[in-house]
Amino acid sequence: MSRSSKKCVVLLSGGLDSTTVLAIAKHQGFEPYAISFRYGQRHSFELERAARTAAKVGVAAHVIVDINLAQFGGSALTGSMPVPKHDSAEQIGEGIPVTYVPARNTVFLSLALAWAETLDARDIFIGVNALDYSGYPDCRPEFIEAYERMANLATKAGVDGSGAIRIHAPLIHWTKAEIIQQGLQLGVDYSDTISCYDPDEHGNACGHCDACLLRQRGFAQLGLKDPGN
Repeated sequence: MSRSSKKCVVLLSGGLDSTTVLAIAKHQGFEPYAISFRYGQRHSFELERAARTAAKVGVAAHVIVDINLAQFGGSALTGSMPVPKHDSAEQIGEGIPVTYVPARNTVFLSLALAWAETLDARDIFIGVNALDYSGYPDCRPEFIEAYERMANLATKAGVDGSGAIRIHAPLIHWTKAEIIQQGLQLGVDYSDTISCYDPDEHGNACGHCDACLLRQRGFAQLGLKDPGN
């Protein structure tokens, strides 16, 4: 069996980036297994969107893993501190914002790796991005490369030579506009996604957090109206 026809695990948050990555994995011929996380985040709307997307796209399985990073705090997404709001993407500051969740992608990738091992899968897809993003350290190419090296040291498949583990981050060097353009070409329905860090009680986007502003700018650069969020 060729690598492109094998199983893969896709980290699916219900947001724009991870939904695009799921479409890319399917387009490349992989059989995707989607994994999402209930990690103590501010809202569950993203998990509803992830489940809807997984069902619509047609994944082999979709699991939602319960962990509670809110026990540690340290982030506006898992604690009581307010989510920063701005009037435009240009106002987003430098440095690591308070919406960074300590070690989140390290934890998520580790659980995805564990599932991949049980599935005998060698490929994991994640929607991290190092251009139009909020400055998170675990979204950088250096992190993905280091994690992939670690995965091949820490797993049976990596040690016994039955096949190297590969962490795919196809969006890592793309702008938000490029991500959206690729997704639209693959038939992604962005009305099914939510990117907002701080939606209202009905799941409506705030329109002013970093995630909302970067998403809005991506659609605007393409001359398009955001159908969701």
